[in-house]
Amino acid sequence: MTTPSSPWACTRRSTYAAVRRELDAGTFVRTHVLRPTWHFVAREDLRWILALTSPRVLAASAGRHRQLGLDDPRRLDGGLTLLAELLQDRQFRTRPELGELFVERRSPIRPGEQLGHLITVAELRGLVCSGPVKGVHHSYALVDDVVPQATHLDHDDAHRELVRRFFSGHGPAGIRDFTRWSSLTVAGTRPALADLGDDLDVVDVDGTPHWFDPAVVPRRSPAAPAAHLLPVYDEVVLSYPAVNFPVATDHPLAEHPDPFWATVVLDQTNVGAWKRTVRADVVEVDIRLAPSADARGREAVRAAALRLAEFLEKRLELTGI
Repeated sequence: MTTPSSPWACTRRSTYAAVRRELDAGTFVRTHVLRPTWHFVAREDLRWILALTSPRVLAASAGRHRQLGLDDPRRLDGGLTLLAELLQDRQFRTRPELGELFVERRSPIRPGEQLGHLITVAELRGLVCSGPVKGVHHSYALVDDVVPQATHLDHDDAHRELVRRFFSGHGPAGIRDFTRWSSLTVAGTRPALADLGDDLDVVDVDGTPHWFDPAVVPRRSPAAPAAHLLPVYDEVVLSYPAVNFPVATDHPLAEHPDPFWATVVLDQTNVGAWKRTVRADVVEVDIRLAPSADARGREAVRAAALRLAEFLEKRLELTGI
């Protein structure tokens, strides 16, 4: 379900299988947008967000183009043409399938990093996005086959709309939090904020303005979960360097952070790390908590792990806690 304030909150389904069905149906798509990384985005928002943000992302990728030998426009354009040909008529193909076909067609674009980067360029140019998942692999589709044409937004309107959605969904946040998230500039964002006027409120955090939409900031419910297992690279952790969760002094990874372990938040404090392995009928969750976490807190973390297992509709095997 698309919400009016957030292009990334594309569904509210309660199980992974239900979310997968919406992804496979194209209600939302997985693609490179905003930054050189994947996001899920409502299909009706894809075109205007790409038009606004992808030129800067592509320009920042010029060095990678040269490194991979894709700075020759003829080679790049030839690869994009072949990619479009292989996906035409809704022929949804995975990256391994595309790699085999590129070899078969004797393309100079080789499977591996070259093909991966070519697909990234195709996503940022609005040529391809995700198709239905095939087995364990994401597939690719032509945008024109799965994303309807949408009302055009000019640059200023699009910038203002993305600013509004970010601060509605992420606020309170600072202007540099937005520019990190969107790849847009501070200079271009200030007029958008000014145009929004009273739509956003602002608070001061250590001398830095932080904007938010007062209409959508929820009050914390007493029934809200006390503990959360955040994914690796979750926006809640990445977006707020100035106002992030304080870290417990006895955090198990305090001295040796590991980017492959995700964050455990308990009562708004980063108290540990976790990782999971999903198997056919079980999800294995390994959690490492600060020794200072008490029995109530540990039980709240166990409840968070159980919520994950229920979402995946699998049996939980919990270790390390």
